[in-house]
Amino acid sequence: MLHSPEPNEENMFGQELILNLYDCNLETISSGEKIKEFVVTLCDNVIKMKRYGEALIPHFGHDNPITSGYSLVQLIETSSVTAHFSEYKKSVYLNIFSCAWYDPKATEKFCKEFFGAQRVESTLLKRE
Repeated sequence: MLHSPEPNEENMFGQELILNLYDCNLETISSGEKIKEFVVTLCDNVIKMKRYGEALIPHFGHDNPITSGYSLVQLIETSSVTAHFSEYKKSVYLNIFSCAWYDPKATEKFCKEFFGAQRVESTLLKRE
């Protein structure tokens, strides 16, 4: 993995952080502008990855209140950031995959604070 501080990870392909953020600030997760601000700050300042193109942030899934909400797809030069926002459940389901190392704990903290989440489930996968 590129830039890993762990010597035993240099041959790994990458890492994926999976975050389930619960009881989030409804106003924040219901705003396309706030979601755009989130992904720009996340990429530029937290995980320090170069964004590739503009983020896609459509609002859809209106046939069911559970699926209705924004989705996010932001390509980064080392892979992608994807998320789904459920206004009904006040939750965010976020995946950050990169073949370059980033600090998962700092990333989790930023995401929790940005969305005002009261509870977070976090899983870190190492990809060989």
